[in-house]
Amino acid sequence: MIIEKNITRHIVFTDDEIGHALYKISNNRSGIVFALAQNGVLEGVLTDGDVRRWLLQTTHFDLTLPVSEAINTDFIYAYEDTPSSHIENLLSSKIEFVPLLDKQGRLVGIASYKSQYIEISNFSISEKSKAFIIAEIGNNHNGSIELAKRLVDEAIDAGADCAKFQLRDMDYVYRKTNSFATGEDLGAEYTLDLLKKFQLSLKEMFEVFDYCKEKGIIPLCTPWDSASLEALENYGMPAYKVASADLTNHDFLELLAKIGKPLLCSTGMSTESEIKDAVTLLKKYGCPFILLHCNSTYPAPFKDINLKYMHRLRELSLNGFVGYSGHERGIAVAISAVALGAKVIEKHFTLDRTMEGNDHRVSLLPAEFCQMVQGIRETEQALGHAEQRKITQGEMMNREVLGKSLVSRRVIVAGEIIKAADVEIRSPGKGLAPYQKQFLIGKKAQRNIDAGDFFYPSDLNDHVKKARKYSFKRPFGVPVRYHDIAAMLQKSNFNLVEFHFSYKDLEIKPESILLADGYDLDFIVHSPELFGGDHIMDLCSSDKLYRQRSIAELQRVIDTTLSLKPYFHRSGTPMIVVNAGGFTLDHFMPDTERQDKYALIADAFQQVRSLGVEIIPQTMPPYPWHFGGQRYHNLFLTADDTTAFCEAHGVRVCLDVSHSKLACNLHKESFSEFVQKVAPYTAHLHIVDADGVDGEGLQIGEGEIDFADLARQLEQLAPTASFIPEIWQGHKNDGEGFWSAFELLEQYGF
Repeated sequence: MIIEKNITRHIVFTDDEIGHALYKISNNRSGIVFALAQNGVLEGVLTDGDVRRWLLQTTHFDLTLPVSEAINTDFIYAYEDTPSSHIENLLSSKIEFVPLLDKQGRLVGIASYKSQYIEISNFSISEKSKAFIIAEIGNNHNGSIELAKRLVDEAIDAGADCAKFQLRDMDYVYRKTNSFATGEDLGAEYTLDLLKKFQLSLKEMFEVFDYCKEKGIIPLCTPWDSASLEALENYGMPAYKVASADLTNHDFLELLAKIGKPLLCSTGMSTESEIKDAVTLLKKYGCPFILLHCNSTYPAPFKDINLKYMHRLRELSLNGFVGYSGHERGIAVAISAVALGAKVIEKHFTLDRTMEGNDHRVSLLPAEFCQMVQGIRETEQALGHAEQRKITQGEMMNREVLGKSLVSRRVIVAGEIIKAADVEIRSPGKGLAPYQKQFLIGKKAQRNIDAGDFFYPSDLNDHVKKARKYSFKRPFGVPVRYHDIAAMLQKSNFNLVEFHFSYKDLEIKPESILLADGYDLDFIVHSPELFGGDHIMDLCSSDKLYRQRSIAELQRVIDTTLSLKPYFHRSGTPMIVVNAGGFTLDHFMPDTERQDKYALIADAFQQVRSLGVEIIPQTMPPYPWHFGGQRYHNLFLTADDTTAFCEAHGVRVCLDVSHSKLACNLHKESFSEFVQKVAPYTAHLHIVDADGVDGEGLQIGEGEIDFADLARQLEQLAPTASFIPEIWQGHKNDGEGFWSAFELLEQYGF
């Protein structure tokens, strides 16, 4: 059982609107709120079930009505001084929360069997959360408030979630002896000497805590005695770290537990029976806690760390959360602890390991701490889930290149039955996977299939998606290559085509492919991103020669575009969609570098001879795919960056809604607000669905984009912008993916 004293997220007032209560029920993730009178007296509870009951009974559905209209006033409760065993008996599968009242009936706590999360300031620790990473500064400030603040700054830059310190009242902690120089062992004497020299005053410590809050990092502290705890409580510390030395100090542990704030409890120097005794005490008071596995030697030998014991600590814990507080050298063990389930990581932090003090020698330097944080975050991403395995976006792309498919041995006419002798297995993996051969044999062909053609999933169905004429409010078209433009143009009433050139296509003379009389269409060119010799276009590369080649390749694209213009009779100033560069290999670029990169892109646009064309940079995804692997993108990701570039340099953009939705997901920003800002600067659109942070190119309706809302926004903010459906592999099977997309987009009002 856990007793929560921080109950704000569970509270509404009886005169609040029901809509507000519903928002809180959803937001606190527990499915319940407690309705109080203005004097704090508990009047009733409101759960999801209570709301449904109210909806069925009311004849006047109005979410602006007061909460008092819908609350359940017949609820189970207990008083704050009720024995914990009695409170625990009230909890069941039906009653998951018991409100605790004082003698005046005011809500002072909430008992529950198991907490789904533990909140420390604005950080919520849960099974799905990232690890809470603590930079243990302790006394490594060596008594200097200036050094303490520098350590805080460096901890923030290194990616820590929390900066932790220690507070001792020397008169409370250490026994009095007649002489400081006598009566203690050498180790204790050395430690006592350091502590006396390197203490911050209470005023200075509070100033450092305030500095942490000002800079946006959570301050925490380990109190070593009751006087220090009282001072920290008066300050308003959100949680406490319990030192290994105090896990067996039951008087002090009871004092901490009664406060009811989350405790992070190191288990170093304790036996399992001692850990169990401490857990029993903490459970008695319903205090939320996390056990931190720890070996209290400085540095800890790797052979003594025994990380697997975290599994045992998880069993002993109240909520299954466990953490690791490390004193070993290096970062590998802390990263491994996260792989084994640690939700809290604490490592000592210093600016100089040669400074006086034992903790400095087992501390990480800022660069090392940063590497640890990066390793932890990468490990968390890699851990994933234990659910059904799905093919990732990158694997899907490589499967197309490296995989094998079912291919027709002969010409098959629509209506014929497909026989085993008609099917062979060949690379690449563009069509049906070989294991689906058994489902294909015996099917009636729904289309004419040439020898060497791939079989597709639609060949397993009884009908094939066909193109038709479509009706849209804006110019529309399809992506094409030279080899398929003739076939694609026969399919529908397009206003334009968008050439998706490869670098090899730039060597082809248009007159060898295109009709001499031309086409009653507009056209757009999508510049290649990949060029010969593994060159990826990067107009802002810090390598001057690399950048100059990218600029030269862009000039080739411009020249090719101008050579196409006479063939397209509706063409005015043809647009060139460009992925302008700004990718990195291993991590995202620091914010301070981005503006310099944008300036280099603007300069590159000035260097090329672009009279007669319009270069439109494309909004980008956070994780682009290059050469079968994932990289990091940094530019044209955010709405503010994109609009600022447009304003400063007088350019328009291609809004790829899939890319931008992924970027918004990564940054936890509103996609609707992104569109609101960027749409007025949009000349052309790539319309396609998206999922997560790297699931791009999905069919309409298979991802997370609200296309009805997107259509309304674009009609208002970018009514003349043209579009193509950039469905990944939409051209396969005679453009089947594009026709499906067009039908869906018609329904959404594009």
